[in-house]
Amino acid sequence: MTSDRRASWLKGVLDLMVLASLTAGENYGYEIVKDLAESGLGQIKGGTLYPVLNRLEEAGLVAAEFRVTERGPGRRYYQLTDRGRQTLAEQGGLWLSFGESVRAALLKGGVEPATPREGELR
Repeated sequence: MTSDRRASWLKGVLDLMVLASLTAGENYGYEIVKDLAESGLGQIKGGTLYPVLNRLEEAGLVAAEFRVTERGPGRRYYQLTDRGRQTLAEQGGLWLSFGESVRAALLKGGVEPATPREGELR
């Protein structure tokens, strides 16, 4: 049941987390997955990430460019657009406010924050 809940929570925040991972500059899928894992989201599979990236690109929130490499396969690099930065600021603020409301309600109900295990949401 815990993994089902975590999957639902992740669906709600993954778009924003992908946008946030691109604030430092352009990146490609594998590196985005690593950044998300280091953020405590656990292992995100390509079958989950690439539809998110495609949806963000179609919405004009990220721009993508395919680049051929000398060694290995080419890579598709993603970067935030101005619209993506604006959306991240707006939606990120709303998400943080929502998270604080949930946290306050849980603390009021006597629920203590759990210490996340490695690879779990923080």
